[in-house]
Amino acid sequence: MSGVLATCRIELQRILSLRPAFSVLILAACIYAALYPQPYRGEALRDVPIALVDLDGTDSSRQFARRVDASADVSIGAELPDEPSAEREVFSRQLYGILVIPKYFERDLLHGRPSPVALYADASYFLIYSRISGGVSAVAKTFGAEVEAARLVAMHVDPAVAAAASDPMPLTAVPLFNPQGGYATYLLPAAFVLLLQQMLLIGVGLLGTLRNDGLAGSPAGALATVLGKLLAYLVLEAVVLPFYLIVLPYLYDIPRLGGPLIIFAVSLPFVLSVSTLGMVVAALFRSPLTVQLVFAAIGIPFLFLAGFSWPTEAMPKALQYLALLVPSSSAINAIVSVSQLGAPLSDVRTPFLTLWALALFYGCLAVGLEVRMRRSAIRILE
Repeated sequence: MSGVLATCRIELQRILSLRPAFSVLILAACIYAALYPQPYRGEALRDVPIALVDLDGTDSSRQFARRVDASADVSIGAELPDEPSAEREVFSRQLYGILVIPKYFERDLLHGRPSPVALYADASYFLIYSRISGGVSAVAKTFGAEVEAARLVAMHVDPAVAAAASDPMPLTAVPLFNPQGGYATYLLPAAFVLLLQQMLLIGVGLLGTLRNDGLAGSPAGALATVLGKLLAYLVLEAVVLPFYLIVLPYLYDIPRLGGPLIIFAVSLPFVLSVSTLGMVVAALFRSPLTVQLVFAAIGIPFLFLAGFSWPTEAMPKALQYLALLVPSSSAINAIVSVSQLGAPLSDVRTPFLTLWALALFYGCLAVGLEVRMRRSAIRILE
């Protein structure tokens, strides 16, 4: 036990004294916390500007255009006489879509004939495209239902029956766990877990490859050394992790339905599995520069394997199995479920046990590699 505590003390001193480790584990944690959430504070895109080409010029077409402009998602940035001039605005990135109201729009509506409007939206930005198409479609559906109801009322149909006939199955959408339907509420909880993993991986990797005079003369065995380092990282993350998973969601008004105890319970195997994985990588490469390059290279694959930029279920089976070897893939599902959705521990049993299995697996590898390095050092001395 004394060897574990001695190793923990030495490792904490190294975290505070070694500039590369201090920069990644402490300074970077502060910088990311302050800067990373800022671009997403707007939550959702609002008033995306589009061009209007009104070829009809009637009261109905102007009323439809006003409703589109009044919606929260879309705004009429310019009213242009024809499609070529609207296309030039879109190509110059001044506007992001074109709404074309055809000629005889009002006449066809009054005669009960379909009068389709054309919408061209910039799909190279998927969020912008979804906002434009969703906003215009909602206005078109409501406007069409009102026109149909008015036509039926003019035919002496009861107004209640006319309203039901024009829109027989109204939809009420309730965004659970994300009341604003915002991008930040969806992205940030998962991104915080991924940031914690990346910082801890790089920091542990650097500590494992930088010169370590304190542990060189320590009598602690391989197992005690690994356990002592893990204890030091747990002490560090006991400060950083609550700040990211509890304080920051509170500051950015992200829904928080889970209590601190269950968040800490799920985070414990996450920290252990990430720390032991960092030890394994450090033992395999033995160079600070190589460790940084390796983790920089696999950062983006880790992002995609995490499953929040693209669903894990839609990935090939081989990648789904590969994702299980990355702690963040299971940790994001578990931590977001218990903290943001208020799920009990029984509902995240599978990712929770997967994290413990990874911690045990990488921990055994770390101990084995530590034993091998000590034997190599003894052979060199002999």
